[in-house]
Amino acid sequence: MSETTHFDFAILGGGSAGYAAARTAVDLGLKTVIIDGAKELGGLCILRGCMPSKTLIESANRQLAIRHAEEFGLRVHSEQPDTVSIRDRKRRLIAEFADYRKGQLEDGRFTLLRGMGRFEDATGTMSCLSVNLLDGSALEITTETALIATGSAVKVPALPGLDECGFWTSDTILDAADIPDSFIVLGGGAIALEMAHFLNGIERKVTVLQRNTQLLTGIDADVAEVVRTSFIKRGINVNCGTKLERVEKTVTGKRVVFLQDGQRHIVEASEILLALGRRPALDNLGLKTCGIELARGGTISVKPTQQTEHPTIFAAGDVCGPLEVVHLAIQQGEVAARNAAKLMHGKPLEHKMDYRCKLFGVFTQPEVASVGLSETEARAQELDFAVASYPFSDHGKSIVAGETDGFVKLIADAKNGVILGGSVVAPHATELIHEIAVAMHLGATVAALASAPHYHPTLSEIWTYPAEELAENLKK
Repeated sequence: MSETTHFDFAILGGGSAGYAAARTAVDLGLKTVIIDGAKELGGLCILRGCMPSKTLIESANRQLAIRHAEEFGLRVHSEQPDTVSIRDRKRRLIAEFADYRKGQLEDGRFTLLRGMGRFEDATGTMSCLSVNLLDGSALEITTETALIATGSAVKVPALPGLDECGFWTSDTILDAADIPDSFIVLGGGAIALEMAHFLNGIERKVTVLQRNTQLLTGIDADVAEVVRTSFIKRGINVNCGTKLERVEKTVTGKRVVFLQDGQRHIVEASEILLALGRRPALDNLGLKTCGIELARGGTISVKPTQQTEHPTIFAAGDVCGPLEVVHLAIQQGEVAARNAAKLMHGKPLEHKMDYRCKLFGVFTQPEVASVGLSETEARAQELDFAVASYPFSDHGKSIVAGETDGFVKLIADAKNGVILGGSVVAPHATELIHEIAVAMHLGATVAALASAPHYHPTLSEIWTYPAEELAENLKK
C-alpha cells in the first residue's frame, strides 16, 4: 500500500451511496478508495433492506391473492405457506444481487479496503484515516476529500424488559426459516408496516403498536387512514396513539403493556418485532476530530452540496437523510463525488441536491407512494395551492380488478397550475407515482397532465381526473 496510501477521495461505506460515489469519482479521474468492514459486501439495500424485503413481500402478495380467488370464480386451495422455501428463494436471489455488486466493488477501478475506517486527523488540508482491516492488520491512509456513507443500524429504545425478553428485527425476519405464529410489531413506519403486511400475508397473527396517532408519520393522515382500515379488514390489530410501558415474558411467548387513551392494555404474542426506525451508523468514526457535530436525531448535517461542517468531508445516504431511501442515497453520493472533484481542481461547487421531486414508497397492500409536497407540507409552508383527489372505488380498471381501496391526490400551484406534489394509496402505488414524478421533473402543469393521452382502461388514467378538476378550477 506504500504507493497508494494517499488518495483524492476516500469513501467510508460500500453500499448504494458509497458505490455510486466511487463510480462517479473514478470517471472524473479521482484516485479513489472504498473502506468497508461489513462481513458481506453489498450494502443494506441488497443484503437486509429493499431487495430481500420485497422478495418476501412478493410471496405474501400471492398468498393474499389466493385468499380472494373465489371472488373471481376461482377455486384455489393453499396450504400453510412454506417459510423455508420463501427464505431459500430470497437467499438465492439476494446472493445473485450481492455477487454482482461485489464484482463491481472488486473490479479494480478503485481500491477496496476491507476494514473499518476512522478519522484520526482532519485539521489540515488533508484527512488522515486509520483502517483496521478484517484480517487483523492495520494501516493509515491520507486523502484530499472524503465521504461518509456508512448507512444505518436498527434503533433499540430503552423499553423496560425488552432486552431481557429479546426481540426480532427486520433483519431476523428476512432470513428466518421458522416464523412464529403471532407477532407484536412495535412501530408504524414503512419497515413496521411492510413486515406486518408480510406476516399477515403468510397467515400469521399480527398486532401493530404505533406511538403516533396515525400510521406512517409524515404522510397525509387521509392517506395513512386507508392503510389502517385496510389492515383492520385483513385481520391485523392496529393500535395508534400508544405509549409503551414494558415487555414481559409469558409461558408461551411475550406480552407488551401499553397505554392508549388513558387506559392500560396488554397484548400477547409468540414474538416481538422491533421496528421503531433506524439510526445513522456513525459509531467510532472519529467525527469530533473533524469538527462534525450530529444534528437532532443523530444525523450529520449537510449542505445542498453534501458537504458536512468540514469543507472537504461529505456525507450521503442514511447518515444524513432526509429520507432513508436508495435513490436519494445514490444521487447524494454522485453529487458528493462531483463536488469533491471540483474541490480538487479549485473550482466552485456547483452540484447540489434538489428535493423538489423527493419520492417515498411503502410496499404494503395497498401500497403508499408520494412525490414532492404533501398536502400537510403545503399547508405548513402556507403556500397558495389547490388540491384535488379521486377514489379508486369509482375507477373502472380498479373495480374489475377488485382493488378499490384508496385514492390519488394532486397538489398544484393555485396560480399557474404547476404540479407541486402527488400522493397515492392503492395497489401498485409505487409504480403509479412515477407518472407524477416525471411530470414534476419536467415542470408540467395540471392542464398538461390532463391533456396527455392515457390508455383505457388502465390504473394510470386515474391521474387525469384530479388533474382535470384542478385545471378547470384554475380557469375560473
